[in-house]
Amino acid sequence: DLVYAASEGLSVLALDAAAPGGQAGLSSKIENYLGFPSGVSGRDLAERASIQAQKFGARLASPAKAAGLEKDGEDYCVSLADGRKVKGRAVVIAAGANYRKLPLDDSQHYEGSGIYYGATAMEAQLCAGSTAIIVGAGNSAGQGAAFLSKVCNRVHVVYRRANIRDTMSEYLVRRLEETANITLHPQSEVTALSGDRRRLKTVAISSPEGTTEIEAPFLFLFIGASPCTDWLDPSVARDKAGFLRTGPAIANIELVRAGWPLDRMPTLYETSWPRVYAVGDVRAGSTKRVASGVGEGSVVVQYVHRALAESAGET
Repeated sequence: DLVYAASEGLSVLALDAAAPGGQAGLSSKIENYLGFPSGVSGRDLAERASIQAQKFGARLASPAKAAGLEKDGEDYCVSLADGRKVKGRAVVIAAGANYRKLPLDDSQHYEGSGIYYGATAMEAQLCAGSTAIIVGAGNSAGQGAAFLSKVCNRVHVVYRRANIRDTMSEYLVRRLEETANITLHPQSEVTALSGDRRRLKTVAISSPEGTTEIEAPFLFLFIGASPCTDWLDPSVARDKAGFLRTGPAIANIELVRAGWPLDRMPTLYETSWPRVYAVGDVRAGSTKRVASGVGEGSVVVQYVHRALAESAGET
């Protein structure tokens, strides 16, 4: 967002509660980002992006935690946790989400280099011909397992429940049970990870029958996430999990509740508040990837330009 917005002439201020990069910035190695065939650490990628954004004139404030967002005439006012306030004509929310992680001390060493939070075509390319472990018993876990089974030699699905049908749709359960290279592990959990601190190699799975160590360099966690949206007004439309709805995903009744004032409908990444946008992990229906977040950020800048021109009475 920063690079594209600043390079296209917008006056940009970025607020980050911890450090630039968010969730991606904590990854020890990201291997599925375009242009880095050998991988890149999240910290390095975030630092490069920050330097590039500042080159175009963007201002970065960190740590600066947003605590509230209010309408202030034609502008918006973001209140910070330390009492400061900043104003802007448009706001792009890229607050991300807190993904539930394994309660293992060394799990952070394998973020992005063995541990992933979603299974798409990019991860499938990495996993091809290998073994993958899925943790979770919801539909997203089932869909991920079914998808990866097409390219992996073996997929293990690990979940604590005795009966996966309690939380997963029947059609998905049948698909998993009927797929030869998928193994279900009920009443089980991941209890240990091992590798060379750069790459995950083995995963220990414990069940009432004992502990099994599986050679699996890919571990996918589908155990939930909490979007960072508690600082926003309740009228900003959300889905059931709290992720921000944008564009066509916003129901008319939600626009009425938010007091939508314009004749037009919200644009692609616009929330139920005009000129307030959501991109990346915090947005409902997003792909939850670094590359997709960057892509959304580049697209949203065009909508910001149009909305600012509209509010200024230009055509």
